[in-house]
Amino acid sequence: MKIVIPFLVAVVLAVSCQPQESDTPAQIKEELAVQAREDSLAVVASLQTAKTDSMESRYPEIRYVRTVIDSRQTLDSIRRTFKKTTENWDAYRALTTLNRKDLQFFRLGDTVVLPETIVEDLTAYSLFPQYYAEARDIEKIIIVSAAYQSYACYENGELVRFAATNTGEEGKPTLPGRYAVNWKQLKRLSSLDSTWVMPYTVNFHLFAGSAMHQFEMPGRPVSHSCMRQFMSDAKWIYSWIDQGNVDQAKRVIIPYTGTPLIILDVFDFSRKKGGPWLDLTSSRDRKIELPDDPMNVEEALIPISQIPHTVRHGLPNKERYVTAEKVLRERGTIRENAHLKESIDHNKRRREKKRAQERKRNADSVAAAKAALEVPVAPPEPTPTDVDPSE
Repeated sequence: MKIVIPFLVAVVLAVSCQPQESDTPAQIKEELAVQAREDSLAVVASLQTAKTDSMESRYPEIRYVRTVIDSRQTLDSIRRTFKKTTENWDAYRALTTLNRKDLQFFRLGDTVVLPETIVEDLTAYSLFPQYYAEARDIEKIIIVSAAYQSYACYENGELVRFAATNTGEEGKPTLPGRYAVNWKQLKRLSSLDSTWVMPYTVNFHLFAGSAMHQFEMPGRPVSHSCMRQFMSDAKWIYSWIDQGNVDQAKRVIIPYTGTPLIILDVFDFSRKKGGPWLDLTSSRDRKIELPDDPMNVEEALIPISQIPHTVRHGLPNKERYVTAEKVLRERGTIRENAHLKESIDHNKRRREKKRAQERKRNADSVAAAKAALEVPVAPPEPTPTDVDPSE
């Protein structure tokens, strides 16, 4: 191919670009320039196609076995075969990634997929293309499919990570569109509920608080708009991403300067159990279609209900948040009867409850003290004597 393509280009230039008698020198120069650009693009396209084909064939096809856990024996067998140990790490990772959930959430009656072949590099199981030609000039980019509860990391178009995720529930969805990494924190307590401990937090929406982080993985969209991950994936991406740049004068993060993150779609919430990944028969099934121009994907639309009240005053282009839900419903991104839940500040509620309890205790103490002061004092009882008072 490397020999044939330049030869074909030379032939095309020799035959198709012969100047006509009526052409002026300027016209001839322009025609040659146009032809050269077209030929150059054709060569690049051919090389990119060849690279795509080469990358896609770097792993053999891996077949999947669709299994119903119909007995305790089947469940115990799966847990033994894919147990989480150092020696069995690759098998454990393959199973949990393919099923988007940890072993502790495998239950009787569940349908699961089991790989026939165990490969250490999980990109072998990727639903995303091994090579993303349109991202070849982008140093790093994260592509997420909420529909398939998984994501891919690319470096200059080459797939370097494939991982599972559990995204937001229907009332607090992880919505499609373009985002970017803003900041990261090794161990974060949720600003809405400090009982939620989130290791390896990578924030990708400043106002909604959406982030990637480690948390339990039950195999369904269950979070509050965040992207949950297995610990090993959370650690890896925490080290891999680039944070947003900071405007030192204003001490704020400059939007869209960190690693780009594109969410392609939404989960089908009409499906009550599992997800479409359970319908796959092999690693070659249903490669996800990626955007032709990832950096021009529309910025994500986030309804105002998904923004905590405490930060709504600082929203840029607030009207876009106000109208977002209507637009998303018109597009079918949010189902007709779906109810979006308001962001609840559980920390604030606990503080208010604690203050109310303290006020009640103080009021009770004051009331008790006041009641004690207002009790009438009874006269002392007469001292008994042996003398009859009548005498």
